[in-house]
Amino acid sequence: MTGPTNADGDPRGPLGPAAGRMPERGRALRAVLAELRAVDGALYAAVAATSTPALDRALRRLSHAADHSKVSLGIAAALSLSGARARRAALVGVAAVAVASASTNLLGKHLVHRARPDREAARVTTDRYVPMPASASFPSGHTAAAVAFATAVGVVLPEAAVPLGALASAVGYSRVHTGVHYPGDVAAGAVLGIASAAAALAAASRQPNTFTAW
Repeated sequence: MTGPTNADGDPRGPLGPAAGRMPERGRALRAVLAELRAVDGALYAAVAATSTPALDRALRRLSHAADHSKVSLGIAAALSLSGARARRAALVGVAAVAVASASTNLLGKHLVHRARPDREAARVTTDRYVPMPASASFPSGHTAAAVAFATAVGVVLPEAAVPLGALASAVGYSRVHTGVHYPGDVAAGAVLGIASAAAALAAASRQPNTFTAW
C-alpha cells in the first residue's frame, strides 16, 4: 500500500518535489550557520590565545573610551569648531551614530539573542578586561557607531576618511581583544554602521538648508 500522492502521482504530498526539498534546504542552512559559528569561535579563541602585552592596555582604554560613543562625539565637537564643511560633517556623523545606536539596541540585539563570549573559558587575560555588558552580543554597538561616524564624516570630509576609518577598525577589534564580542558581532556591527551612515547621509541630502545653516 502506498501513501497519499498529489495530482501528478508524486508521493511527497500536494506541493510536489519542492516540499521534499524544503527540509533539505533547512538542514543545509543550519549546517552552514553552525560552521560559521565554529569559525567565529575559533577566531575569538585565537585572539584570546595570542599574547600581546604591549597592546592590551591601549586596546582596553580604547574600548572603554568608545563607550557611549565618547570618542566619536569628542571628534564631532572638535570638528564643530572648524569651518562650515567640518561642522556639516560633524552633524551628519552624530546623526549616523544616533541611527546606528537605535538600530543596534532597538532591533539587532532584540532580534538575535546571542550570548556574550565566555572569556574565562577562552582564557582571555584579565589585563584586557573591560566590564562585560549585560546586553546581547550581536551585533557590536561600539563598532556600529564608530563605523557609522567614520563613514558619514568621511563622505562629507574626505580627508578625514582614512584616519577615522582606522580608528573605527581599532574600536571594532578592541571589542574582540577585550573578550566582550565575537568577530562576527563586529563584522555585523560594521555592516550596520555603513547602512546607518547611508541613511543619515540620505536624510541630509533631502534637507540641505538645515545642514548648511548649522
